[in-house]
Amino acid sequence: MNGMSRREYLRAIWDRYRRSKPDQKGKILDEFCRICGYNRKYAIGLLNRPRPTDRPQRRKSRGSSYGRSVIDVLASVWEAAGYPWSVRLKALLPLWLPWIRRHYVLSREAERQLLRISPRQIDRRLQARKSQLRRRLYGRTKPGTLLKHHIPIKTDHWDVSCPGFTEIDLVSHSGSCADGEFAHSFNVTDIHSTWTETRAVLGKGQTGIVRGLEEMRQALPFPLQGIDSDNGSEFLNDHLVRYCKTHRIQFTRGRPYKKDDNAHIEQKNWTHVRKLIGWDRFDTPKAVESLNDLYRNQLRLMMNLFQPSVKLIRKERIGSRLRRIYDEPRTPLDRLRVCSGVDKARVAELLRLRATTDPFLLARAIETKLERLDHLATRARSGPSTNCLHMTEIPPTQRTRARAIVALRASGEAVPRPRRPEPLKRAIP
Repeated sequence: MNGMSRREYLRAIWDRYRRSKPDQKGKILDEFCRICGYNRKYAIGLLNRPRPTDRPQRRKSRGSSYGRSVIDVLASVWEAAGYPWSVRLKALLPLWLPWIRRHYVLSREAERQLLRISPRQIDRRLQARKSQLRRRLYGRTKPGTLLKHHIPIKTDHWDVSCPGFTEIDLVSHSGSCADGEFAHSFNVTDIHSTWTETRAVLGKGQTGIVRGLEEMRQALPFPLQGIDSDNGSEFLNDHLVRYCKTHRIQFTRGRPYKKDDNAHIEQKNWTHVRKLIGWDRFDTPKAVESLNDLYRNQLRLMMNLFQPSVKLIRKERIGSRLRRIYDEPRTPLDRLRVCSGVDKARVAELLRLRATTDPFLLARAIETKLERLDHLATRARSGPSTNCLHMTEIPPTQRTRARAIVALRASGEAVPRPRRPEPLKRAIP
């Protein structure tokens, strides 16, 4: 029996119930509960109300709980923080609040609303903006065979309670053309604290990879104890094996063609590199130098000091659904400050640095350097090429497209849908 049928039956017996004697009302009530499946107390309440109308009474819509100014400030913080997930965005709001007060004029009530808003409400209010920032990730990893059987495969799950055990990977900046040498972003992420370091290298040479890993090892506020990579030839080589043996670093690898084995670093490849840099091609030493200037300074501080992250604790199977349980969102620095085996002096220095650094100015500096990088990208080549696609077919960076969409909508023009990139063509020898 659907809702409309129940309402019709209620209207049919309402007059009879109100005119009946007490002993007859009990029988009508029993019949009403049996037919409609109502609880007896709920049925008594329905029959004692005023006469039901033919049309169900519309509920009054609840007014907006959050003002326009609060949502505008929330969107500005979301953009300055690099578009984090709603749970992470809510966690960083108290950390950013002293700097929000300096950049925006908010009343006390607006501040309370900003801190009270839930992650689900953040998703609803920012849904229109999120639809403009969706892209796919494409990689160019080639399998390596050198020393492959001498590096053990890590088959168990990460269950470490101290920092130092990391996953490593490369993100290519080749655009839609794989010819020649081009830049790669070399990522290292710690499993326990989620601390991430990134460096840019030109090409996938073994010496460049070792040099980049050594520089990041010196920058980490904890000793590097282990690395876990995919099966790319840039990692499975004698140079890196000897380097790990010299510095007593555990070296393991994932299973071939199983990206889930390196899920932690694959996530950072998106949030720390591809989401910001995009899919443009960088193949000059000047571009690599500019990338490293960004990675060593502003981006490193923003991601490790001001960006909360969540970690998966466990999974629960509820019928056919898999529920994931996460821990409380915390920044990598906040996780390190309660860990043993870290450089306490360096952690204290980072805490002092965070207390005196404005994240909004940090975000503007990142944006400025990203705009400079955009001018250093290699664009369309003169003349046709049988080995690669034209650079004009590379999807633009997220920020550039977001600005273009806003400008087009303001002028009343139609917004073009982004084209999906064509399959990569194999180079002709």
